[in-house]
Amino acid sequence: MRKLIVLLTLVCILLVLNFVIYKKEKHLLDGRSVFLELAPVDPRSLMQGDYMALRFDIAQKIRASLPQKRISSHTWRRDVVGNDGFVLVNIDAENVATFEALYFNQILKKNQILLQYRIRGGKVKFASNAFFFQEGTAEAYEKAKYGEFKVNDEFELLLVNMYDEKLVKLHVSPKDNNKDVL
Repeated sequence: MRKLIVLLTLVCILLVLNFVIYKKEKHLLDGRSVFLELAPVDPRSLMQGDYMALRFDIAQKIRASLPQKRISSHTWRRDVVGNDGFVLVNIDAENVATFEALYFNQILKKNQILLQYRIRGGKVKFASNAFFFQEGTAEAYEKAKYGEFKVNDEFELLLVNMYDEKLVKLHVSPKDNNKDVL
C-alpha cells in the first residue's frame, strides 16, 4: 500500500511540474515582446558571478507614483509596503514600454498595455531582478540597455533576453568564448 501511495504522489508531482513547464513554454511562445529600459546598475554586480543585477527605469517611476502616507505631522513616505499592482505603459513602434501611470481601471488606448509589478522588500520588482548567463561571458552583456520580456494575457512578465541601445540582441558567439555557447 505504501508503494502505491508513493507512486501516486510521484505521478502527481510530475504532472504538476509538467503543467508548470507547459504554461511557461506557452507564455514564451504566445507572449507579446515588450522592452523595458534598464536603470543604471552597479557595474561590479556584473562581475559578481554568472548574473547581472537588474533595475528598471520604469520601477523608479512606479515608486514615485505610489501613494504617500503621513507618518508624522511633518513627514510623508511612499507606500512601498503596499500591494502588488499593474502599471499602464505606452508601447512604441519598436515595442519599447514607457511609463504612463499606475493602473486604476483606466480605459486602455490602442498603444497601451498593462504590466504586473510586485513590491518586495520595499522595492518595485518585475519578473526578475537578475539576468543569468554563462560563466566567462559577462563582457558580452556590459552594453545591456533593455530587457526583453514576454507578457501574457494576465500581464505577467518573463525575462527573455538583453538588448543594447539600438535594440540589438546581446549574445555570445562561439568565437567570443572557447566554450560551447549560443
